[in-house]
Amino acid sequence: MFKDLFTLSEEMTEFVPVFVICVAVLAGLLLSRLAKLLKLPAVTAYLVAGILIGPLVLGRLGIPGVGFESFDAVEAFGVFSEVALGFIAFTIGNEFRVSQLKAIGKQATVIAIVQALMATLLVDASLIGLHFLMPDKLSLPVAIVLGAVATATAPAATLMVIRQYKAKGKLTDILLPVVALDDAIGLVVFAVSFGIAKAMGDGHVDLISIIVNPLLEIICSLALGVVMGILFTLVERIFSSNSKRMAVAITFVLATVALSKFDFEFGKVQIGFSSLLVCMMLGTVFCNLCDFSEDMMGRTDKWSAPLLVLFFVISGAELDLTVFCDIKIIAIGVVYIIFRCLGKYFGSYISAKWTKCDDNICKYLGITLFPQAGVAIGMASMAAQELSAGGIGMTISNICLFAVLIYELFGPMLTKISLIKAGEIDLKPVKLKHDHIVPDHQRPEDRHERRKQMHKQ
Repeated sequence: MFKDLFTLSEEMTEFVPVFVICVAVLAGLLLSRLAKLLKLPAVTAYLVAGILIGPLVLGRLGIPGVGFESFDAVEAFGVFSEVALGFIAFTIGNEFRVSQLKAIGKQATVIAIVQALMATLLVDASLIGLHFLMPDKLSLPVAIVLGAVATATAPAATLMVIRQYKAKGKLTDILLPVVALDDAIGLVVFAVSFGIAKAMGDGHVDLISIIVNPLLEIICSLALGVVMGILFTLVERIFSSNSKRMAVAITFVLATVALSKFDFEFGKVQIGFSSLLVCMMLGTVFCNLCDFSEDMMGRTDKWSAPLLVLFFVISGAELDLTVFCDIKIIAIGVVYIIFRCLGKYFGSYISAKWTKCDDNICKYLGITLFPQAGVAIGMASMAAQELSAGGIGMTISNICLFAVLIYELFGPMLTKISLIKAGEIDLKPVKLKHDHIVPDHQRPEDRHERRKQMHKQ
């Protein structure tokens, strides 16, 4: 709209992306103040800020640097999202300390597997049933892939809510390991379902793409994370300065994210890496080998705070609200959301009861697993690229975007409510004592006593 009114020199054009980053972070922070008044999680504010400066609102004005002019412009900032997810996974890896795993390792593993598979089964069953009602809009491959996408949970939103409200307790302790394991399980389930969907389209089943490749991705990701974690620990011990140690930590997370983007092909066998799993293992190895890891994790979290704000604002800008224009997509999306939530909740409830978890874990863990974002969008994007025939991939992408929009706007709020109900967030304001404290030597009775002693002398 206003694009023709502005003429920028080459030097100014180079710095437009920098200004966009500043606007994005500032918009997120300012809106978080409003969210605080409304008693909403800051994550929700960041996502709404992204929508406001995205291609569908301020971006349409065409003012350089004031917003994302197109969805392609948003994708250009994808590297920031990748790095932010790397830091999130690195932080979650800190939850896999051997001392903690001895207490909750078995419970977290069982819950992660059961809730992920139950979400897949319920979504698959409901969407396959819906396929017979609207076969022209919802094909079997779409239903099968969406069932696999249902496994994914957004670790970023969950972690931000926990950090913002400083949640502590049994539910919080088991939540992050479950979320981390959830992504590993989701990768396997998605790879198998995606292979079946492709086979239905091509007319043949390829066992290598269905079984071998996903297993190799998980094994190679964990192996790379272990190697990087050991190197990271060795390099950290060279330095004694906290600032240099923090610089080393940031460098290794960035390097690990970059290395995880490499992939190799040997015929039909593909060796790739999941940046989430690699960075998670990096954090896990480091926190178990390094005696000062807890302090370094805290320092890295503070450094990465602006990066996480930018990540959520970009995530909000990526949400395409035009998906609301198709009533059938909305109907499929609503069914997907309802049955995924039922799978997450009852899968968590049943497995938590089975493993004799605390009552609060049984009641509220499933609700905290509702948020869905980056990993699910990544799965949908892969499906959109590989299953282009008949618009299958685009249908998957649109339904996933609709669901992510709902989950990301309401999921963090539900996570907050669940943690409050479980008694792990204390919202009572801290009462500060403003009474003037008089030093002992200035008290009247003390002065009188000293005068008497001086008079005697």
